[in-house]
Amino acid sequence: MASPARPDSGDVWTVDDLQDLPRDGQDYEIFDGCLLVSPHPDVRHGAIVNRLRGLLDRQAPAGLMVGQGIGVSAKRSSYFVPDVFVAHDEALERGGTALAPADVLLVVEVVSPGNAGRDLVLRRHEYGAAGIPHYWLVEPRKQTLTVLEHVGAGYREAAVLSSTDVHRTDRPFPLALPIADIF
Repeated sequence: MASPARPDSGDVWTVDDLQDLPRDGQDYEIFDGCLLVSPHPDVRHGAIVNRLRGLLDRQAPAGLMVGQGIGVSAKRSSYFVPDVFVAHDEALERGGTALAPADVLLVVEVVSPGNAGRDLVLRRHEYGAAGIPHYWLVEPRKQTLTVLEHVGAGYREAAVLSSTDVHRTDRPFPLALPIADIF
């Protein structure tokens, strides 16, 4: 790579190029060979992510890991870092630059006002095309959780839950999630 600012002329961004980028307070992802740059989320976003991760982690069975800060890549020219994910432990043991979609059971995005299109459209499409079984969207402004289930090459909306609801499901594992506890 000639410059940490861009790949060589005519090349597309790949997962490998991310290692050469500066640690400058930005979040870097790749979509179809194009670099996406976002500022780190704000405090409320971070608090919601941490609460949700804790709620899921307490109920996750052995063999599954609830995590954050690790990317998912179906191909070298696309790479997204979900706010929270659930994956098989053995995938984490293998290591590598990113998780394979086949190892990921659930991805969760907390919708940010400045990046809503990425969560509601772009990531939804990419995670669906990659075959990730479950995608949840947490919307802080509405205090809702939208549960999406994989069907065909995309997702269908299975439920939209408000802060007065409890999400009870067996997928990706048996859990009871009081929506108010996320916020």
